Amino acid sequence: MIGVLVVDDDVRVARVNAAYVERIPGFRVAGQAHGAADAFAFLQHTEVDLVLLDHYLPDETGLALVRRLRQQGHHTDVIMVTAARDVATVQAAMRHGALQYLVKPFTFAGLRAKLEGYAALRRTLDGGGEAGQDRVDRIFGALGGATAGPAELPKGHTAQTADRVREVLRGAEGPLSAQQVAERCRLSRQTAQRYLKLLERTGRVRLSLRYGETGRPEHRYVWQTR
Repeated sequence: MIGVLVVDDDVRVARVNAAYVERIPGFRVAGQAHGAADAFAFLQHTEVDLVLLDHYLPDETGLALVRRLRQQGHHTDVIMVTAARDVATVQAAMRHGALQYLVKPFTFAGLRAKLEGYAALRRTLDGGGEAGQDRVDRIFGALGGATAGPAELPKGHTAQTADRVREVLRGAEGPLSAQQVAERCRLSRQTAQRYLKLLERTGRVRLSLRYGETGRPEHRYVWQTR
């Protein structure tokens, strides 16, 4: 399990973000903090893999906290989760080693995409050793697939419906047809088909064909684990 510290000055927002994290397989919330000092103290005595870090904290900015952690030898991974939209802050986050940057407000699907990308990165790094160019490309590309947030959905699509389709596919024991997805999501077959094609284009869903007695192929969809 990947341990996560959720840092946000708003107690309610921290609880929501923590609840989101707990819904994602492979992740657990190690703790919550509502200021830089609390977060720093927590990390002094508790080892976590990842910090979901707000920039606007009451006692110190998130980026200042990251600098202080690095100076103290803490190499915990960081994903910024903040309303800060100015390019200077985004650039500074990159330079200080933040692996991802998620702009508030966001949906559960948006956060899950970032965390799944992070999990993919950790799997790619497992084993250590030397890395040829192919492995290097996978390492640098692992987080690149975690950018499909709600703002990138085509016109006529909603993040909520995409999230429902994802949940059905992720929870299925095997490939599903568009009709099966539609029934489980309580959508029309046509709507389910549109979202399945969208997810297929992002690379998160794999399409296969099953031939029945009629000889006509049935499209089957399965969630791609990375």
